[in-house]
Amino acid sequence: MKATDYISEFLYAQGVRQVYELVGGMITHLVDSIARQGHIRLVSVHHEQAAAFAAEATARMTGVPGVALATSGPGATNLLTGIGSCYFDSTPAVFITGQVNRNELKGDRPIRQLGFQETDIVAVAAPITKGAWCVDNPEQLPDFLRAAFQLAVSGRPGPVLLDIPMDVQRAQISPPLPSKVTVIPPALDAAAHRQIDDLIAHLQQVRYPLVLAGGGIRTAQAIEPFRTFITKSRLPVVYSLMGVDVLPAEHPQRVGMIGSYGNRWANHAISEADLLLVLGSRLDIRQTGSDTAFFKGNRRIYHVDCEIGEINNRVRDCQAIVADLKPFLVALDSTIKQHGLAGYEPWVSRLGRMKSTWPDTAEQDKTKHINPNLFMHQLSASSTQAAAYVVDVGQHQMWAAQSIDVGPTQRFLTSGGMGAMGFALPAAVGAALASDARPVVLIAGDGGFQLNLQELQTVARNQLPIKMIVINNHCHGMVRQFQQSYFDERYHSTFWGYSAPDFECVARAYGIAAATVQNPEAVPAALTALWQSPKQPFLLQVVIDMESNAYPKIAFGRPITEMEPFAQPIEMEGT
Repeated sequence: MKATDYISEFLYAQGVRQVYELVGGMITHLVDSIARQGHIRLVSVHHEQAAAFAAEATARMTGVPGVALATSGPGATNLLTGIGSCYFDSTPAVFITGQVNRNELKGDRPIRQLGFQETDIVAVAAPITKGAWCVDNPEQLPDFLRAAFQLAVSGRPGPVLLDIPMDVQRAQISPPLPSKVTVIPPALDAAAHRQIDDLIAHLQQVRYPLVLAGGGIRTAQAIEPFRTFITKSRLPVVYSLMGVDVLPAEHPQRVGMIGSYGNRWANHAISEADLLLVLGSRLDIRQTGSDTAFFKGNRRIYHVDCEIGEINNRVRDCQAIVADLKPFLVALDSTIKQHGLAGYEPWVSRLGRMKSTWPDTAEQDKTKHINPNLFMHQLSASSTQAAAYVVDVGQHQMWAAQSIDVGPTQRFLTSGGMGAMGFALPAAVGAALASDARPVVLIAGDGGFQLNLQELQTVARNQLPIKMIVINNHCHGMVRQFQQSYFDERYHSTFWGYSAPDFECVARAYGIAAATVQNPEAVPAALTALWQSPKQPFLLQVVIDMESNAYPKIAFGRPITEMEPFAQPIEMEGT
């Protein structure tokens, strides 16, 4: 059979149901094979970066590696930001790039390029993939495909790239029938079981324990054992930006988000905890602040991760538990059943009082414009039928993470490690296509939305049920806030020299229904319009004050509890 026909059959056997691409000469054979097979939906986008972000979102929604295709040269290099996003946020994905014919590769010649658009994408992508290989032998194609999917989902998941010359794609091969690649997580070793016993013993002794939940819980597909463990242990939970959806908003043990822009009460909870259990979180500077000694304190920190290198990296003297989260949580739950825990009701009650003392909506309570934190609560109340909130990067990202009220089955997707503006619109495409026709809410800023604005055509052409919220403060707000703090309000390139279109008009130009709201009193009616036709796309432009800041924010150089605007930074941020 033709090599590209086999690739199509193999992808389908892995559970891949959507493939994202921008067609180019070096992938025409592959596009044709997938289209003729008819089992996988080909989603044509308008920039390869969008294909990569859409594949990432599909993978995060389903657990099946996302797949994106790109042609050689600029097509392949345009994938790189999305590949890096998958790498940093541990998302399984397989990227397939077309390459020039083998006889057109420059090889060892002392030249820059032989074939048209020839680019060594394998070498370029290698640092941000788990594996990047050129398939230069058609008979080895089945082995490369199996290895790619197995590597993508094993251990800490991540992206793999296969670069396939065009003459390899059109070759005739005689492969075995494709079968699904399966990976069994490693069992817990004896050391991990002993550490679980030690953890339970200390949980029985302390009064103010806290769980820090990160995005690794979702990555490990361990959300159900995690929720079972939390419900039975009654331990309060704070979470990172990537862990917003580990517990639904109404869960009694859910405290709030920690970190640079964390909920003020959640950061105080960290400071008062006498034991911290870290699950699926890297403890990077956006979570701990720069004062890692204060974050560590005198308490015992148990840090669970599948890679030893992530433990005792910035925050030292943690109790390292190297384990896959899913079997770890199952074993931990079983041990709790045997020994039991006393319960921490006074501590949980105190955390509730702290939340009442520092409500998120009070951070912007002096504004006469739309309060972004309050708006996120209003949006949540009207969006109970949404499958996911897909959030871009910027101030709006922090307001959403602080204040979105996720439901029991709702997801919260954003770009964490890469922090890529332009993520949300193409990612919403991928999330919507992976959600069995349930609508998806997109939240973006005016700056980030313009980076992949062209994908409005993908939304319109496919009539995807994406409810687009563009928070328009007429500037690049997060950097403007940085300039306010450190550059004497010289707003070069963020407000001065920056502009944005009327997004309501832009959406209508694409044939998408749209509206604008700028008065707080008009928000309920605007949200009603947003959801009037749940299965249709809609764009709502939400105009807020240019000077709105994302608060609270750790005052850089100070402990995690000292947050702006009440405290001022003692040094300029270096990150």
